[in-house]
Amino acid sequence: MLKPIALALMLCASLACWGKAVSFRSAHVVVVDDTTGEVLLEKDAFTAAPIASLTKLMTAMVVLDARQDLDQTLRIDEVDRDTLRHSRGGLRVGAMVPRQTLLELALLVSDNHAAAALARCYPGGPAAFAEAMQRKVGALGLASTRLVEPTGLSPDNHASALDMAKLLQATKDYPLIAQITSQRTRAVVVNGRPRAVHNTNALVGRPGWEILASKTGYTTDAGRCLTMRMRVGDRTVSVVLIGALASSSRALDAQKIRRWLDDEVAARAAALAGQRAWASTLGSPAGAQARRAWPRVGFGVRYLT
Repeated sequence: MLKPIALALMLCASLACWGKAVSFRSAHVVVVDDTTGEVLLEKDAFTAAPIASLTKLMTAMVVLDARQDLDQTLRIDEVDRDTLRHSRGGLRVGAMVPRQTLLELALLVSDNHAAAALARCYPGGPAAFAEAMQRKVGALGLASTRLVEPTGLSPDNHASALDMAKLLQATKDYPLIAQITSQRTRAVVVNGRPRAVHNTNALVGRPGWEILASKTGYTTDAGRCLTMRMRVGDRTVSVVLIGALASSSRALDAQKIRRWLDDEVAARAAALAGQRAWASTLGSPAGAQARRAWPRVGFGVRYLT
């Protein structure tokens, strides 16, 4: 068994690793412990910014709240096309697709036509859908969030990273959203024919990553964005990255967060081991020597630049 002083030094080293500074390339970052609500890491997390297709998480929630028939086949119409940015891609006009498949395409591959069709076919149409989104914003307490349309193409759709973490945590109440967005690939049916689609978050399904829910986003206004609920050790966290200038920068930030969390898990384990060793030596002569050497440390939120 290690001597108490050696254990104290080991704990100091672990805590130094845990508390190391992290720099991010994304403009807005937050990592939140889902159980305690503690902000573990943050960078300008309270400032609202465009969120691009992260919007589609809210779109999916509002659709599911309406409890419409997920098997109902809907048609992609001309009005579903992107008239804001005139982007290409997405379902073709005239495509016949079940409502659940539209949800899958909107969440997995960020199909804007699919998201627009879901809003158009909402009870009362797009205007009622927009009102429902605002009610949901209020119900979730998203004080810095404003959403005006379902796709995220509008720069007027904006939220803070902290609000997006709250929205992401709400996916716990929507098993279908978690199921769809935690898969690397999914088979969908369009016009009666099967098609394989791939998650736009390349981390989903990668060895060592346990991602419970996810959504990516990109516009020139919002930059590269990413939200993930993931499990690391015994902790589940919500991660939000907004405003990275490139996909590589966003990926690097995600990797930094993962390494920080891994270090934190190791530090917590070392701290627990040290506490147990400390307790076992309190009544011994070695315990008095260890108490004099033991550092005064505390845990807290790390604020980043």
